[in-house]
Amino acid sequence: MNAIKFEKFKTPLVITGILILAIVTAHASGSTQAGFDDVWLKISDYMQGSLGKVLIGLIVLVGLAAAVVRQSLMSLAVAVGGAISLYYSPDIINGMMAASHAVQTTLPAFM
Repeated sequence: MNAIKFEKFKTPLVITGILILAIVTAHASGSTQAGFDDVWLKISDYMQGSLGKVLIGLIVLVGLAAAVVRQSLMSLAVAVGGAISLYYSPDIINGMMAASHAVQTTLPAFM
């Protein structure tokens, strides 16, 4: 069988890659997407509201039941970790996405 020679495709592939990169960069620069803000607010309200508290309670109860059945506290620890991450994940995600400026630290002056 004849093997396909990629040498003749190198230049068109490089040019196509550069064009795709330029188009994607031009499309994404300076645009803020606010289309999912309402969805994110609703989901974070659910997670930190009464529905989230009910889910957290159920997760802890299932973890406690699994810990009793398996006679191991690891199931309870995983369930509590999952419940904590469910409740605090909206705040963590908002904090990561809002951190758009550099952190400035100052060293104490020794005089």
